[in-house]
Amino acid sequence: MRRQSSAIVTSPVTADRLVGLALGALGVLAFSMSLPATRVAVQQLDPWFVAFGRAVGAALLAGAYLRLTGAPRPTRGQWRRLSIVALGVVAGFPLFTSLALLTQTSAHGAVVIAVLPATTAVFAVLRAGERPPPLFWVASAGGLLAVLTFLGASGAVRGALAPADLFLLAAVVLCGLGYAEGGALARELGGARTICWALLLSLPVTLPTTVVAAAAHPPRADAAAWSAFGYLTVVSMFLGFFAWYAGLARGGIARIGQVQLAQPVLTLGWAALLLGESVTPASVAAALVVLGCVVLIQRTRNGLTGRPRHRVGDPSEAADEGQASGLPPVTPSTSPVM
Repeated sequence: MRRQSSAIVTSPVTADRLVGLALGALGVLAFSMSLPATRVAVQQLDPWFVAFGRAVGAALLAGAYLRLTGAPRPTRGQWRRLSIVALGVVAGFPLFTSLALLTQTSAHGAVVIAVLPATTAVFAVLRAGERPPPLFWVASAGGLLAVLTFLGASGAVRGALAPADLFLLAAVVLCGLGYAEGGALARELGGARTICWALLLSLPVTLPTTVVAAAAHPPRADAAAWSAFGYLTVVSMFLGFFAWYAGLARGGIARIGQVQLAQPVLTLGWAALLLGESVTPASVAAALVVLGCVVLIQRTRNGLTGRPRHRVGDPSEAADEGQASGLPPVTPSTSPVM
């Protein structure tokens, strides 16, 4: 069956891993401006409007995409898994980061978000059945340590743990769950369709919340805030996930998820480019260490093996999958990931 065949990976496929790495890197690049853009937007717009309004805008784009591509409807089991994706990346992460960045800087947020790759890897084990080897965890810990050391030495974090950090931690946990579930589901639906269906599934919640937030605090902002909101809608909430979920599906959720170790450094890089902050030798050194850890992670062998999420020969599941795709079972290397 389709889901079973895409969940069992006995050995890494070089071509898929390289494509997955490229797609994952493109997704990380798209997400690297999310915290700065959110910080700009919530200074003038209500955080609930920013969090859910961008999901409504992205859902409109998603509906158009699904209609143009003639996408088949998900099965019952896939709808249940899409609800987890929606909880994590459509509602949870945008809401909690918007609330946190009311009082914290995006640089401070980047420190907490640095643990997201590790969270994603844990959920890849729990939800997708992946089994990274010990070297993977060593390299991941090294990359995380390099990022945290760099951010601390650069002065990105000042002071003790703030209440807003609880929001950021909640965002990280929910986002890691949404990444892992969405990456596994993208092996069946494709990366683009996974986020599109999750956005539409969330619309009965996101649309009323947006309307209420707009009524309570009518949105008034300058061009910079609206531009940031537009970026969050089109790139962070929509197009970025096309590449990200496709990359997770092709290259392995835990492995490709570690590419996001570079995101905090990229976030500060955008601050240097857009705000004129200097790039220190320490930032270059940290970037090289992170790059080395990512390369080491990509070279781990015997690694991201999975187990079936459902019993072999389950007739109801087979019927669901056949109805959704109309195609015979496929192997991981030919699964629809875009």
